[in-house]
Amino acid sequence: MANGTFATAPATLANMNHLTPRPVKGLFGDNYLSLAEMDFTQQFLPEVYEKEVERFGNRTIGGFLRMVGAEMPMASDRVVWSEQGRLHIAYGPDNGIVTGAANGATITIAQTLALPSLIGPGMTLVVNVGNTTVKAFVVSVAATSNTVQTVTLSVYNGVAAGGGAATTGVFLPTAFRGSALINIFVYGSEYGKGSLDGGNSVDAPFTQFNNKPIILRDKYEVNGSDVAQIGWVEVTTEMGTGGYMWYLKSEHESRLRFDDYLEMSMVEAEKANTAAGVVDAAGAILEGTEGLFAALEDRGLVFNNSDFGVNGISDFDIILQELDKQGAIEENMMFLDRATSLGIDNMLAAQNSYGAGGTSFGVFNNEEDMALNLGFSGFRRGSYDFYKTDWKYLNDSTTRGSIGDIEGVIVPAGTSTVYDQSLGQNISRPFLHIRYRASEADDRRMKSWITGSVGGNYTSSSDTMTVNMLSERTICTQAANNFVLLKKTV
Repeated sequence: MANGTFATAPATLANMNHLTPRPVKGLFGDNYLSLAEMDFTQQFLPEVYEKEVERFGNRTIGGFLRMVGAEMPMASDRVVWSEQGRLHIAYGPDNGIVTGAANGATITIAQTLALPSLIGPGMTLVVNVGNTTVKAFVVSVAATSNTVQTVTLSVYNGVAAGGGAATTGVFLPTAFRGSALINIFVYGSEYGKGSLDGGNSVDAPFTQFNNKPIILRDKYEVNGSDVAQIGWVEVTTEMGTGGYMWYLKSEHESRLRFDDYLEMSMVEAEKANTAAGVVDAAGAILEGTEGLFAALEDRGLVFNNSDFGVNGISDFDIILQELDKQGAIEENMMFLDRATSLGIDNMLAAQNSYGAGGTSFGVFNNEEDMALNLGFSGFRRGSYDFYKTDWKYLNDSTTRGSIGDIEGVIVPAGTSTVYDQSLGQNISRPFLHIRYRASEADDRRMKSWITGSVGGNYTSSSDTMTVNMLSERTICTQAANNFVLLKKTV
């Protein structure tokens, strides 16, 4: 019977790496391990910084809606509000067609007959084309089609067909004859002695708007084994607090990111423009919701290609002239990207570039240091006050800062009075505010719950900890005609 043998030679001192101990702490050629011999263990730990480096500073972009609006609960799946119409009756600018070469006193106005006629007999009008303006009396109004009203006028300061003085007071100047871009507004009425049935009944116009909440969801998930392997990291949070965290560090950031999504969705959301909506993989129809930018594009003031640093105060005055035509709300907040903010700083600094050496310190209490601080946070122009701040959402390279098409938003610091069905009374609300779904049974403003095998929440067979986050909300942009969206178009 054969004796067994080793496949490899047994370990001996001759073929083993070995260490020779020394009586003192010193490195010799045969008493230490080389790096190549340390692959089986980690004998010397590396120097590890336990504090996380804040490479990007504060990374959240939220805060805009908290500054300009409020959040209120609602029980329905749609919010509806009405906005008052104009008090005075006006029409145009549009193409009114003046008929009759010799007796140009009939103007055809496109007006939906489903609405009450805004212009009626007996009214006195200011009628304008270009630089020519006349005052006219409405003789009669007749319907010529389902969408057109024909208004017959008698002109107070009219002219004859040949251009001379009017003989019957019914002639419009030559500029009004044919198709013309025309403006009309009612300034009063006039009736003869003993007139019957005077005046015109005009219903107060209003426009109804609605928006629906959308459901936002996100989650953070970590498996049970990773939870058992704790590694501490010292962190400073975006909320200004600090401390040591382990796997919850990532969960904390997931929650911050979801908070940002709540605001970004209210700013960027769009309604689906088809009746079928947007259909997800499960077949659910998603209608979307009208976000701030969509509301301003549709109902607000859009100022294109502003360059306050180059064009100076003249660009800004164009905005003021348009605000005068709207609600003329005195206090406004400006949320701007960096380039536009600096452009306004340059615009304002240029207003003080006079005096000795090109600079006057008079409006700065004669303090040079104050005068050379060219970062303006507020200013007054005409009858309006503006408070300026940077909007991080427009600067961050992972949000609108990567596109650069939106330069800023001017938001009125006003309120509207509406009837709240929950409270049963009229309350004042900011023009811009959030509504979220809530009732006595469930509050969906910001829900969070944990499922999985970790932490005693044994609600599923999954060996994970899943932190679920959900919110159902919408934004109401009321009186959008008082907002200004600063936008690039080239």
